[in-house]
Amino acid sequence: MDARHTLAAASRDGHLALRRVERHHRILELLGHGGTLTARVLADRVGVSTRTVERDVERLRDAGVPFTTRPGRGGGIALAPARRTAVVELDAGEIAALVSAMAVVGTTSSPSAGSATAKLVTALR
Repeated sequence: MDARHTLAAASRDGHLALRRVERHHRILELLGHGGTLTARVLADRVGVSTRTVERDVERLRDAGVPFTTRPGRGGGIALAPARRTAVVELDAGEIAALVSAMAVVGTTSSPSAGSATAKLVTALR
C-alpha cells in the first residue's frame, strides 16, 4: 500500500473515532439527566442503530462508566446514580491531555463540553 492509501485509511479511522467520541459524549449527556432510556430511544436521539448504541454502551462500560441495564418491558439503560460531586486532582499533563481531546471534539459540541474546557483551561493558569 502506498503512502496515499495509508494516509487515507488513517484519516477515515480518525474520522470514525471522532464520530464515536461524539456519540459517547451525547449518550452520556442524555443519560446524565437521570432516568432510564431504551437503546432504541438513545439510537433515535443520537442518529444511529440500536446495535451501535449497544456497542457504544459496552465500550463505555469497559472504560469504567457505571451503567445499569434492565432488560424487558420498562427496562433500559441508565447511569448509576452519582453519590456526590467528586473532586478530581489532575496534574498539568493530564489537564493538557483533556483540553487537547476537547479541542478535537469541539468545545461548542455541547454546553458541558464548553464548561469543562473552560474549567480545565482555568486550572492551567
